[in-house]
Amino acid sequence: MSITGMIADERRSLADLTDTLTAGQLRTPSLCSAWTVKEVVGHLVAVVATGNGAALTMLVRSGFNVHKANARLAAATATRPARELAAILRAHAENPFRPPIVGYPGALTDLQIHQQDIRRPLGLTGELRPERLRISLDFLVGGRAVGFTPRRRPAGLRFECTDLVWAWGDGPVVRGPGEAVMLALAGRRSALADLDGPGVAVLERRLP
Repeated sequence: MSITGMIADERRSLADLTDTLTAGQLRTPSLCSAWTVKEVVGHLVAVVATGNGAALTMLVRSGFNVHKANARLAAATATRPARELAAILRAHAENPFRPPIVGYPGALTDLQIHQQDIRRPLGLTGELRPERLRISLDFLVGGRAVGFTPRRRPAGLRFECTDLVWAWGDGPVVRGPGEAVMLALAGRRSALADLDGPGVAVLERRLP
């Protein structure tokens, strides 16, 4: 499957997940900063369904702070009913939008990380496809993951996955499931409990 096909499949998977969530689950804090589960869905909908004009307006109102504008846009989008958000994701599943700088690997990684931001707090398991996970892991340590992983975070460490063939770097080892490695590289502290090795303490000091 092409990477654009993977992205479309992940959007449909998120839509299916969203349709199963209760009102209480949608209000649950996610792993992503101060966003609720529903606001995480709102963010991923806004990425593909918000016009450039609305995005620019929100950026101006946020003092050209991209992160603040992104948060406000996610919150605004999340005011729509959950079923509507799911329907929008399906309608835009094959949207060819290619994010600047991070490209399609960044778009795929955003979807994979945020699905886990939703699933982990809710205690919901979700299978990550090995070939997609490898793309995201390569992206996160590749030096171009702007907004995902500062270059300093993985530097001087070796990461080894225990459930798929993937390793990177030299130095103190951080070892564990690929999902946990991905989340830790993306700054999710809760994933550290699933990792071991002498490099974990170093990585922990580099997380926000």
